[in-house]
Amino acid sequence: MRYDICVVGGCGHVGLPLAICFAKEGKRVVILDINEDAMAMVSRGEMPFMEEGAGELLKEAVASGNLTVSAAPEVISESAAVVLIMGTPVDAHLNPAFSVIIKAVQKYISYFRDGQLIVLRSTVYPGTSKRIDKLLRDAGLSVDVVFCPERIVEGHAVREIYELPQIVSAFSRRGLNKAKDLFAVFRNDAVELNPTEAELAKLFTNVWRYMKFAIANQFYSIANDHGLDFYEILRAITHNYPRAADIPKAGFAAGPCLFKDTMQLAAYSNNSFFLGHSAMLINEGFPAYVISRLKRRYPLQTMTVGILGIAFKADSDDKRESLAYKLRRMLEIECREVLVTDPYVKDERILPVEEVVARSDMLIVGAPHSVYKGLEVENKTVIDIWNFFGKGALIGQ
Repeated sequence: MRYDICVVGGCGHVGLPLAICFAKEGKRVVILDINEDAMAMVSRGEMPFMEEGAGELLKEAVASGNLTVSAAPEVISESAAVVLIMGTPVDAHLNPAFSVIIKAVQKYISYFRDGQLIVLRSTVYPGTSKRIDKLLRDAGLSVDVVFCPERIVEGHAVREIYELPQIVSAFSRRGLNKAKDLFAVFRNDAVELNPTEAELAKLFTNVWRYMKFAIANQFYSIANDHGLDFYEILRAITHNYPRAADIPKAGFAAGPCLFKDTMQLAAYSNNSFFLGHSAMLINEGFPAYVISRLKRRYPLQTMTVGILGIAFKADSDDKRESLAYKLRRMLEIECREVLVTDPYVKDERILPVEEVVARSDMLIVGAPHSVYKGLEVENKTVIDIWNFFGKGALIGQ
């Protein structure tokens, strides 16, 4: 084979760090993608998004020839292993959209070859791996389909690919062994499951994290509605008390995965996953809660409000499913004017931070980017749900 690994959809947040790390370990890697702008950047050795530690590794991988980029699906046929970076999205009604991943596999089905290892890497609805395995077998292909989910935190993928155990699952012992060998170049610590167990393991992982954010937001709301600062209480209960150490901060918790995966698990449970639905209502409703409390204390209709950071999380340029955007849209109904700034996100409405601070009557921390630490905001009303500036987050009833 010309290539050891083909990463389909490999210019994104999941596929590119994996491709870079495989190339770092001496594998011949080709990325197949349709995003022309991202492909051009990767070909030049430039990261199309922020990812700690990936920039130099990408330059080295491209310079060595271990990592190349192509738009030609024929590279699939020339690869021993094919990693598919395509998950199951949810549709407008919050139902799993099976057809997206099935159509993607069908699109490339003529390029798969007998003996290949087909790795499903992204989060999928339980049972998807089995359907894809059957689809390929019905097409007469003798391939090993495995589901080996990523569990990285976006922005720290390169480090976590090496640090985290890899869940592996397959429909045969041969496929399982091939999957374990593939990921052993990073860490010889594989956890074996059957495919449906592995699919649920990935969903459980993301949903658990989403629910913890919801608990923190609910705790914040309860404390705030009684005139108490959540962070004073959090400081007390986490001080030298390990059983509470994992309570996160309150904030606009969102992103491209956690909400979607919670809805997938809800669908899998025949919509009887009441904790998941509650977490969704709390997190997605948090911007509305904050605004409702601000309206009670401030004449928002006469105020210019600035949002510091509109990425979905701190120190990221990813704006997908960011609740700061929902916050902005809702504030535009209530305020005289809404201004936004972010040092990393590309958006036509982004203004320099100095202008936003100068023009705003009130500032709301949307994404607590580290670069805001030294910001001069002493003479401004600052709504800091994250307690980023360390001065508390009480809004009041």
